[in-house]
Amino acid sequence: MVYVISREGQPLMPTTRHGKVKHLLREGKAKVVKRCPFTIQLMYESTTHAQPIALGVDAGSKTVGLSATTETEELYASETKLRTDIVELLAIKRQYRRSRRNRKTRYRKPRFSNRVSSKNKGWFAPSIEHKVNSHLKLVADVYKILPITKLVIEVASFDIQKIKNLGISGTEYQQGEKLDAWNVREYVLWRDGHTCQHCKGKSKDKILQTHHLESRKVGGDAPSNLVTLCKTCHDAYHAGKLQLNLKRGASFRDAAFMGIMRWAFYNKLKEMYPNVSMTYGYITKYVRINNGLEKTHAVDARCISGHPLAEPLGVIYNQKFVRCNNRSLHKANPKKGVRKNNQAPRYVQGFQLFDKVKFEDKECFVFGRRSSGYFDIRLLDGTSVHKSVGCKKLRLLEQRSSLLTERRQA
Repeated sequence: MVYVISREGQPLMPTTRHGKVKHLLREGKAKVVKRCPFTIQLMYESTTHAQPIALGVDAGSKTVGLSATTETEELYASETKLRTDIVELLAIKRQYRRSRRNRKTRYRKPRFSNRVSSKNKGWFAPSIEHKVNSHLKLVADVYKILPITKLVIEVASFDIQKIKNLGISGTEYQQGEKLDAWNVREYVLWRDGHTCQHCKGKSKDKILQTHHLESRKVGGDAPSNLVTLCKTCHDAYHAGKLQLNLKRGASFRDAAFMGIMRWAFYNKLKEMYPNVSMTYGYITKYVRINNGLEKTHAVDARCISGHPLAEPLGVIYNQKFVRCNNRSLHKANPKKGVRKNNQAPRYVQGFQLFDKVKFEDKECFVFGRRSSGYFDIRLLDGTSVHKSVGCKKLRLLEQRSSLLTERRQA
């Protein structure tokens, strides 16, 4: 499938006539504007006749599915992985800032009235803002190459208290699990019966402490991430002398994100595009099962578009958002008091990190570089193509960007 845009930049109907496209490019009547998905721009005036095209969006907190369809065929299908490292990176940034302010430097009084959340109404946490903006970018990219006439998004609303307790009703919603507890620690101790969950009191240590099953910077202080341990077991665990066979309770991070972002995403789309509508997950599930389709994000998006039986494209564009810059100037824990530079050179032998390259008729990405000129190249899903290939055997196809795209057979 070749996507076409007019001389004025307006999207036209795509074509599968590759022979005609070659002639247009050879004669200078068209030029390539994007390699993946392959898009050309006509250099002459053309008609703008188009069929009705519906774009289905399967919104998610980790993976987004997109599918653009007519009544008979699918014109575009993609699955995109969103970033999940922002929470941890911000926690590390906070740790650096606190350690910097505790050194022998000037002291700046905290300004609690100068916070982003108080100045900007409707502010989102950076991790949520990234995911909302990523959804908007993915939709905008499809609008650039296809004349979309209808946009349908699937949103989900989760009743987290109902998930925890199926029988909850009425005023019970106002009486959470931590009712009458002074704080989270007191609730966790009461929940665990004031007993060490590892040794069950065999150590005879009366001092009880709460332990984070996942690190606090990524797992938070939710009761499901805390467990009661005696001081003996707690110290032994952090000294590496014992292992805990305990798993954290259910995490509702993704459900909370969908509850926060669904209306923000939907309202912004209504401001940007005409003919925007909403559907729900149970409708998508019914349509998919009723038509005997497999469960993937791209297939769900096709069902959302309203044309579940449209002929599949046969090609899917796997995409992934990656980090653009590492702004940490020095290593966090310098050895022998010497601060080492944490910034790698932008170019090594003419290649950047995440550049798309060609190696032995395979398109892959640079995931690791060495100053000697030998690189680690992989597919977008992390599959290793070669762990140490010389840069002279690579041919640059596309320079890196924040959104990597890979074309695969569906």
